[in-house]
Amino acid sequence: MQVEGQTATQTEQHAAVAPVTTAKPTRTSARIVIVGGGTAGITVAARLCRAIKQPNVTLIEPSEQHVYQPGQTLIGGGVFTREQIVRDERDYIPAAARWVKDSVVAFHPDKNEVVTAGGQNIGYDYLIVAPGLQLDFNLIAGLEGHLGKDGICSIYTLDDAERTWRMIDGFTGGNAIFTFPATPVKCAGAPQKIMYMADETFRRHGVRVDSHITFATAGLRIFGIDAYVGPLNQVADRKKIERKYQHQLVEVRPEKKEAVFSVTQERIQGDQKVQEKVQTVLLYDLLHVVPPMSAPTFVQTSPLAHSEGADKGWLKVDRATLQHLDYPNIFGLGDVIGVATTKTGAAIRKQAPIVVHNLLAAIDGKDPTTSFDKYTGYTSCPLITGYRKLILAEFDYSGKPVPSIPWDSTKERLSGWLLKVYALPVLYWHGMLRGRA
Repeated sequence: MQVEGQTATQTEQHAAVAPVTTAKPTRTSARIVIVGGGTAGITVAARLCRAIKQPNVTLIEPSEQHVYQPGQTLIGGGVFTREQIVRDERDYIPAAARWVKDSVVAFHPDKNEVVTAGGQNIGYDYLIVAPGLQLDFNLIAGLEGHLGKDGICSIYTLDDAERTWRMIDGFTGGNAIFTFPATPVKCAGAPQKIMYMADETFRRHGVRVDSHITFATAGLRIFGIDAYVGPLNQVADRKKIERKYQHQLVEVRPEKKEAVFSVTQERIQGDQKVQEKVQTVLLYDLLHVVPPMSAPTFVQTSPLAHSEGADKGWLKVDRATLQHLDYPNIFGLGDVIGVATTKTGAAIRKQAPIVVHNLLAAIDGKDPTTSFDKYTGYTSCPLITGYRKLILAEFDYSGKPVPSIPWDSTKERLSGWLLKVYALPVLYWHGMLRGRA
């Protein structure tokens, strides 16, 4: 099948690079719809088109460009350029899949259909939900119209990542604040990565002596996994970075260069400890904002989301099989799912083959409790601690390190940096998105 808007030559090029699988392709006429054409959607589409003979796969994605999002941190640090991390979406959608260039606005799981912004009702036999998450910059009062100027930046959009580097590179001293919100975020290490590269840039420019760097996080500690807390605190100590915990950015006042934080404090009331929230104001000359993040609104308001609990609003899937807990013909992966692991591309790389295996098992009528592959919660966060230094954090649901290379994963290494900058982008474009890795 030729993708809409794609020339015959491009289709032939796709077929030429398609990997040859050694396993015999499965035969099924099941209609499989994938919502989202980011890392998760493309990766699982590529794997499905390899695994099924004459696949009936539809991928719904409005974007014409595909962005290698882990590269945005390196753009913010002056290492990558936009051209290195942006490709045409059509070049990575499998030739055997149908591309619907539209956005999903609603799910009707009882009818086995999704509704698009363009008014299409698209039916399915099996559905894979992988639309990523949304950035809720709007929840920070006073921010609208000031992001990318007035000393306020963020690596969490492509354009703003470029502006972030210009601000860091042009910084002449003062207070630099790097924030972390109370919600789950894309790559929990990214807010520290850009901070550590900023520190080294300030030193290289001779302005670090005139600068004060603060990491203001809504969390209780510098990182969520025990094994990496000590090493990262050592990095922050070495760089003389102040840490402020239980500090949630709620407002900016650009005209005064003030950042307002909601701070959780404890006080003694009678013989009990009581938590209360107060506000505190920090002055800044550079403010790097990590916005609150959530599942897309059309997921949050659908029957597919958790309606209560810690995962409220996120896609309701079994954390091991990635099958929906209420609708067995629906699976999910990527940033949208409500499971207790960090949202990274490395997690998707482990989730995609499990979703494909388990979806095909469901098509064959197999029992998920005995036949399905299990996701262990594996994720990886390459924690850049400076130019040419990196801690390759790898862990699973247990919170214990699970290094894929036999070394101490809590140590800073040049080899980790080389992996991040040179090897992982190649693995992404030529491995994951082609269904090869």
